[in-house]
Amino acid sequence: MTTILSIIIVLLTIAAMEALSWFIHKYLFHGPLWFIHKTHHQERHGWFELNDVFSMGFAALSLWLMWEGHRTFDYRFWIGIGISVYGMIYFIFHDWFIHNRFKSFRTTNKYLLSIRRAHKIHHKSTEKNPSEEFGLLVASKKYFRR
Repeated sequence: MTTILSIIIVLLTIAAMEALSWFIHKYLFHGPLWFIHKTHHQERHGWFELNDVFSMGFAALSLWLMWEGHRTFDYRFWIGIGISVYGMIYFIFHDWFIHNRFKSFRTTNKYLLSIRRAHKIHHKSTEKNPSEEFGLLVASKKYFRR
């Protein structure tokens, strides 16, 4: 597999993960899997919350795909890498920057502040519904105005 094709697969996987994550968040996490996800909308008592099981599931999928494709570095390996990169982006944006798990990420960047604003609106509700803004890297234009 060529280097260019591998990079394209990784980038497409990251984009697909954003779309898939939005869908899963809106229709599953705020639907039948709310009993797990609600721990993310409540005050955290400790480092981990039950909702972190979803991240572990995506990590396991990523590792499995990388393992399945590692002998020939086929598309499965690169999809696994893309999911893993999205997971790192998620950790940096969501856990570190938006939820301040490390209290050290400060910025004046308009895009980052808009994403944070949209996510804070999402967390205004501690209930399953109503809720809005289910994405991580993409938010409605209204959060970019200010």
